[in-house]
Amino acid sequence: MIRISPIRLIGSKNEQIGVIETHEALRMAEEQGLDLVEVVSDSRPPVCKIMDYGKHKYELSKKKQPTSKGNELKEIRLGRSIKIDKHDIKIRTDQARRFLMEGHKVQVIQRFKGREFAHKDLGLTNLRQFFEELEDIAKVEQPPKPFGRQFTMLLSPDKPRVESAKNRLAKKAAEELAEEQAKLDAQIAELDARDAEEAESDDEHETEVEQETKAEKKAAKTKKGKQRDTRGGNPVDDEIAELLGE
Repeated sequence: MIRISPIRLIGSKNEQIGVIETHEALRMAEEQGLDLVEVVSDSRPPVCKIMDYGKHKYELSKKKQPTSKGNELKEIRLGRSIKIDKHDIKIRTDQARRFLMEGHKVQVIQRFKGREFAHKDLGLTNLRQFFEELEDIAKVEQPPKPFGRQFTMLLSPDKPRVESAKNRLAKKAAEELAEEQAKLDAQIAELDARDAEEAESDDEHETEVEQETKAEKKAAKTKKGKQRDTRGGNPVDDEIAELLGE
């Protein structure tokens, strides 16, 4: 809480605003959904800046506590106010799940915009629901704490549960692969059976065509032979044979 007034104000984009009354600076910060933070206290008037206090604290903690590659601190924000859509929360929990499965800690930040800070319970409900979606692999290392106009919660991976989840995923992937392979084998078998049936039908059709062709050739040959016999006979002899009844 800044008790001294007036103050020398620096804007959120590092612009020099000048010396103004503290209540006016607080109003400007609230309109931007940010915080008024005293950055130089031993000067008169003190120097204050409009900023995201939670982000500022996080950046300071990163400088003081270097993390290893396998255990980084990831930050996830639940929107700029407590009015975050359920679908957006699902996206953020999926993002946090990936970080936790990789062994990283996750700092979850719930912002309060304007007068929303009077309804802290709604923001805390969002944080509680966020954790409930991840409690199968995570544990609360630091419960929700107020920082300026926001609450932060720190989650860390529960190693035994993470390993169990990885095993479940590997087993599920193997089962899905086996199921897909079984479906593919069934489709191949069905296709082979259809091809065999069509081949058998084609063979029968070819046999019938061959038989019809042979019959047609035989009939044509017989007809041609008869035509040759008629043309080779003597019409006078045929007539005499007919009169004699031969």
